[in-house]
Amino acid sequence: MSIHPTAIVHEGAKLAPGVSVGPYSVIGEHVEIGEGTVIGPHVVIDGHTAIGRDNRIFQFSSLGEVPQDKKYDGEPTRLEIGDRNVIREFCTFNCGTVQDAGATRVGNDNWIMAYVHLAHDCQVGNNTIFANNAQLAGHVKVGDFAILGGFTVVHQFVHIGAHAITAMGTIVLQDIPPYVTAAGNTAKPYGLNTEGLKRRGFGSDTLAGLKRAYKTLYKSGLTLEQAKLSLKDQLADCPEVQPMLEFLEASGRGIIR
Repeated sequence: MSIHPTAIVHEGAKLAPGVSVGPYSVIGEHVEIGEGTVIGPHVVIDGHTAIGRDNRIFQFSSLGEVPQDKKYDGEPTRLEIGDRNVIREFCTFNCGTVQDAGATRVGNDNWIMAYVHLAHDCQVGNNTIFANNAQLAGHVKVGDFAILGGFTVVHQFVHIGAHAITAMGTIVLQDIPPYVTAAGNTAKPYGLNTEGLKRRGFGSDTLAGLKRAYKTLYKSGLTLEQAKLSLKDQLADCPEVQPMLEFLEASGRGIIR
């Protein structure tokens, strides 16, 4: 364990072997940090925050502070961060609220660039990329391998599906289904995230099936309920349509159209 002499680490904090804490950083009483995680200078980690192994957290980030929610009344809610995440400068992740999950969660292997904000009760999966200044309001869910372009702003309670991607400056007010490319103010669909899917090993037959599903949802003129029925018929030929169908069934805010 390497703690700089100027860092302030509460005696109640639990730091595993191999944790490094840089100059002038502050670690609160209820913080747990896993083996091999590196905390840069001028980082504040507070609240009931659990951070896993081999993360790298850069300077001036604030993790685990109280939610920016006027209903919050001091309840011991949590921030949970997994393993091998990169969290760049000036990021702010808040704890959850008792009105929802009680915890804000970030999974594993995420690449989170500077000035990213994760508000209370956000649930972020694995292998995502958040470009600079991506901003999530409260209760947002982001699926695995999703990519948020710089200055993407996401309204509260919105869900973003796995493998979806947003362009720079996208304003997201409704759910983005899995695999979809979204852009604009407000966000509109612009086809599949084809390049991203190819990089992750999706074969030509699967891509063809997902393109058919996208056309069913967005180009066929069907109502949403009619499109769902058609997507169910496509599952036999392309099982990868299942996450899209499940996402549509669970959508609470409606999808971008």
